Amino acid sequence: MVCMVSRTGRHLQRYDNLGRRQVVGCIPYRYKSSSDGTMTDDLEVLVISSQKCQKMMFPKGGWELDESREEAALRESLEEAGVRGNVECELGKWDFISKSHGTFYEGYMFPLLVKEELDFWPEQNLRQRT
Repeated sequence: MVCMVSRTGRHLQRYDNLGRRQVVGCIPYRYKSSSDGTMTDDLEVLVISSQKCQKMMFPKGGWELDESREEAALRESLEEAGVRGNVECELGKWDFISKSHGTFYEGYMFPLLVKEELDFWPEQNLRQRT
């Protein structure tokens, strides 16, 4: 069962000790299958369109107080890209400035080995996935 509504609002949002909003994202990937159905060493990486423009990006969003970073990465992947899978070890942390808000953010990124690509997901009418 998949919740078909994305979380909204900032009441559970995490901020670091400098007041920067904390976000979590993932790089969804899977191994390609050959024509006989066996897995190859070739990777496919999934990207999604931004809500504001057609720029392609990885799923990411706010890390909330009631979840771990890994849980936030899974939630954002489901809400924005409609995929489920296994979150792997953290790739790293980065600091950035929001182009639209001019505010500082702290981000964490994880690889996500995709196990399931859903036909229906919360933001399917807002985003394209490739």
